[in-house]
Amino acid sequence: MRARTFGFHLLAGGLAVLWLLPILLVLTTSVRSFSDIASNGLGALPASFSLDGFGQAWGEGGGGHAMLNSLLVTIPTVLLALLLSSAAAFALSRYDIPFRRTIILVMLAGNLLPPQILLVPVAKLAELLGIYDTLTALIVVQVGFGLGFYTFVLQGFMRSIPGEIQQAALIDGAGVAQIFWRIILPMTRPALAALGALAFTWTFNDLLWSITVLRTGTVMPVTPALLGLQGQYVSNWNVIAAGSVIAAVPTVAVFLRFQKHFISGLAIGAIK
Repeated sequence: MRARTFGFHLLAGGLAVLWLLPILLVLTTSVRSFSDIASNGLGALPASFSLDGFGQAWGEGGGGHAMLNSLLVTIPTVLLALLLSSAAAFALSRYDIPFRRTIILVMLAGNLLPPQILLVPVAKLAELLGIYDTLTALIVVQVGFGLGFYTFVLQGFMRSIPGEIQQAALIDGAGVAQIFWRIILPMTRPALAALGALAFTWTFNDLLWSITVLRTGTVMPVTPALLGLQGQYVSNWNVIAAGSVIAAVPTVAVFLRFQKHFISGLAIGAIK
């Protein structure tokens, strides 16, 4: 048993080190000067410390404006998607709606389609609606493609809530909106937190839909903006690495903030 335990920890530790090496390389590269990287190589130990790469990536590289665009897309997308999916999940889980199972399966099946086959139809639809090359188009697309999955997960949580709670609220005179807002929604907080963290990460890091419905560089979020940064600073690896670190900060902060709720939400889902 001791040998197995030691072998397991040795293997897990080795995998953790391999996983952390690229992150460590990006972090060390982002705080090195261009002259240090040019003279000693990208894989050499740091011989300098400079934050100039962050300043160039944020200002000249347009990282600050791209970060603002990402937040203007991600925050409304997460709030709107969770609001709509929680309302749909409430209706599908607490009421006897005709073809309820079929509706859930159809909503979930939409997420099984490869997004590549929908790129051209989505772009054409955005042009017909007059929202192409706007952040509104990206918000609509992100909400639409995430709604089915979020509804599927939330209705599973809401179905496990005892019906006696809803019946007691009805006896006390609570309406449908009050039951949803004051009783069901607070009880699904772990699931909402877990989905919120996932939705924030997926939306913020999205590249495919951004380059599908957006064209102008001034409205690009931070992930596609990194492609432009690589083209602008081809050999300035410290600037590119700094831009990558800047792009990763919001998602890491959101995960750390909701880590407890995220883990509890996954645990509850595993038990159920």
